[in-house]
Amino acid sequence: MNAYIFPGQGAQFVGMGLDLYENHNQAQELFEQANDILGFSITDIMFEGTPEDLKQTKVTQPAIFLHSVILSKVLGENFKPNMVAGHSLGEFSALVANGTLNFEDGLKLVSQRALAMQKACEIQPSTMAAVLGLDDEVVEKICQETEGIVVPANYNCPGQLVISGEIEAVNVACEKLKEAGARRALLLPVGGAFHSPLMEPAREELAAAIEATNFSGPICPIYQNVPTTAVTNADEIKANLISQLTAPVKWTQSVQQMIKDGGKSFVEVGPGKVLQGLVRKIDSSVETSSGVI
Repeated sequence: MNAYIFPGQGAQFVGMGLDLYENHNQAQELFEQANDILGFSITDIMFEGTPEDLKQTKVTQPAIFLHSVILSKVLGENFKPNMVAGHSLGEFSALVANGTLNFEDGLKLVSQRALAMQKACEIQPSTMAAVLGLDDEVVEKICQETEGIVVPANYNCPGQLVISGEIEAVNVACEKLKEAGARRALLLPVGGAFHSPLMEPAREELAAAIEATNFSGPICPIYQNVPTTAVTNADEIKANLISQLTAPVKWTQSVQQMIKDGGKSFVEVGPGKVLQGLVRKIDSSVETSSGVI
């Protein structure tokens, strides 16, 4: 079975999507439509902006979404998913690709999500850190024992977990994790504590927008970050999407479930190859590739 996977924040690069824009009329139309919807020329930033411009959350999230979704549409008949999943932001790309959301609604929600997350970051300074070389249980235990807010945020693959929370709490947890044998516990260059309780203001804001948006029946199941199992019910998809902002991204568990349910070929649609690498670390027996025209 074909599993299509969609990347999240961090996969961006200057020049992303330019080949699609220059070589496909459908892509050009969708990019121009996106500029109109967003009210600024995101294509200028994607194609020829600076890395700093592209790193702003309000730009990064729509940019990655657009690259992923437009690529899936240009693939046309070659895009034949039996199951989809997305890493954090990538879940929105996956929902447009499998027909749950239309292009315009998906982009509007991603833009609202990015702005809401940016605002939540400004309310309280916070951060994230990547922890390498420890079992998940050890990281979870140390987070629980550390004073303040610090929680597991991204279960990326065995031995790679990202934690998220208040700056002081994350720093203290990193020291404890190194003492416990972590190969690395390193702060990430992010704007705030994504997928932690500190995103509650963003979750509340996004919930209203999601509830007001029409979600259709998908062409195939999505394996969402929160339950990690196959979901096709529109109301369940909405609830899981809302929970995702303050809950951890359980990517390891989602991929394991997709493989258990018959996923054999994992195709990454969007910028970069990060997810392919994670899938291979989760299970080296499955095939991985990039969605290419």
